[in-house]
Amino acid sequence: MADKEGIGDSPEQFGERVGLGDQPALVVIDLISAFTDPTTDLGADFDSVVEQTRRLLTAFREANLPRYFTTVAYQDSYGDAGRFVEKVPALKELREGTEAVTVDDRLAPQADERVLLKKYASAFFGTDLETELTTHRVDTLVLAGVTTSGCIRATAVDSLQHGYRTIVPEDAVGDREQEPHEANLYDIDTKYGDVVGTEDVLAHLDNE
Repeated sequence: MADKEGIGDSPEQFGERVGLGDQPALVVIDLISAFTDPTTDLGADFDSVVEQTRRLLTAFREANLPRYFTTVAYQDSYGDAGRFVEKVPALKELREGTEAVTVDDRLAPQADERVLLKKYASAFFGTDLETELTTHRVDTLVLAGVTTSGCIRATAVDSLQHGYRTIVPEDAVGDREQEPHEANLYDIDTKYGDVVGTEDVLAHLDNE
C-alpha cells in the first residue's frame, strides 16, 4: 500500500493508514452510461477511471473476491427521487429501464455480480449492500467510480461508519472538475479511509 503520507501532507494525528484486511470487496459506483458519456448532462470524460476500474475488476475476479456495482434510477413519476431531483434536475435522465442507467459496456457485470439500485449518493443508503457484505464476511471496501465529491465520498463515510476498512484508489475515481476531486480525496484520506493508487491495490492482491 501507499506510504503513511497518502495523498497529501495530513495534519498531525490525522491520516493514519488502515490498510486492506483479509476479505476485501470491490464496489464499482455509478459507472453507468449517463455518467461515462460526456454528451449527457450528467456525464464527463471518465475513460481513464473506467480503465483503472476495469483493471481492478479483473484482479478481483481472478482472486474470486466479492464485486458489486451500483446504479441510480428513478421511476417515471420521480416520486422516488425526493428533493434530490429538485436540487439536481439533471437526475431526470436516470429513468428506470433506459440505457442511461446501465453499467458501461466496458465493465459489463457478470452473472454472479449484483447491480445494486440506489436513489441517493451512498451505496449503503436504502440498499441491501450491508447484508451482502456481511454474508461474504467482507472487512474492506475498495471504492471505484464516480463522482469523488458525491457518491464516492458518501459511500466512503458510510463505509467507515459501518466498520469497514475503506480504500479509494485515486486514479480509479473521478469528478467533473479537478478541484472537488482533489479536495475530497484529501478529506477522505485524512479522515475516512486510505487514498492510494490502483497499482497499490493490485500489488496487495498479487501478494495474497
